[in-house]
Amino acid sequence: MNLTIRQLRYVCEVARLGSVLAASRSLYISQSSILAAITLAEAGMGARIFDRRPARGVSITPAGQRFVAAARIMLAAETEFNRSIGDLNGRVPKVLRIGCFEPFGALFMPEMLRSYLDNVGDVEIDLVEADQVQLQERLVAGQIDLAILYDIGPFGIDSVTRICKVPAHAVLNADDPLAARDGIWLAELAARPLVLLDLPHTATYLLTLFDVLAKRPEVRFRTRSYETVRSAVASGFGMAVLNMRPIGRATADGEEIVRRPILDELPPPTLIVADMYGSAKPLFVRVFIDMFHRFFSAVGPSGFSVTTPEREPFLLVARDDG
Repeated sequence: MNLTIRQLRYVCEVARLGSVLAASRSLYISQSSILAAITLAEAGMGARIFDRRPARGVSITPAGQRFVAAARIMLAAETEFNRSIGDLNGRVPKVLRIGCFEPFGALFMPEMLRSYLDNVGDVEIDLVEADQVQLQERLVAGQIDLAILYDIGPFGIDSVTRICKVPAHAVLNADDPLAARDGIWLAELAARPLVLLDLPHTATYLLTLFDVLAKRPEVRFRTRSYETVRSAVASGFGMAVLNMRPIGRATADGEEIVRRPILDELPPPTLIVADMYGSAKPLFVRVFIDMFHRFFSAVGPSGFSVTTPEREPFLLVARDDG
């Protein structure tokens, strides 16, 4: 089968997005180039990879699923080869392709990446902000080198480095009587309408926190945006439950909202760096992970979390753990 790595990536992107048009926009190439790659792959296999559905994109066939699974292994191997060669030469790649959970893009990533560049020199940053599911898919497909996310929901990446634990906390309108309290119980929050950060895995995690109670709170407002969650709480739609707080130069909360720790004993999600390199991490990956540890150690638990003082000492994860 005479397919290039680039053409394999085209086919995998169509499989990921379910549409030739969407893949064309994602990859910034023509639809004809993608269709040519699909035709060549199907001719080499002797079987269809996709079933075309007029006006509804494409659906992958069983043979196509096997092809894409094998292609993703090839793409990951190609990424590792290129990065390893760069490591042997002692060079940092000219472009750092990194993915992060959507809210992190505004909460801390630019400031953290500034620290990274101050240490390795001036490289281009290609930051992909996506949900937990999309980040894993892009990592496996070789589209990003690293992913910054939480260890919540189904997780299929084995190579992870744990950075810190980030407990859930309450976000309240400043006029809410609970805002005057030092800490809040879930049962008290459940009596109020919920503004939900409605991202894959995230929404399930947040709602599951209330399963220790007789009932979940009523969801009054759903949004995929961390910033819109804050605005909705400030506008009186209800309370919210979040994990990470704004760090450093990120936009601070306005006077209309306050954050309070949740007093219930809840398992906190862990902030992690995921990659596909396992124990053979290239130099630039090792440097990034070290800088990430240093960044959150310097910020400290009181800077990235909202929790009780007695819990703070247990939030940072040792560098040799994970």
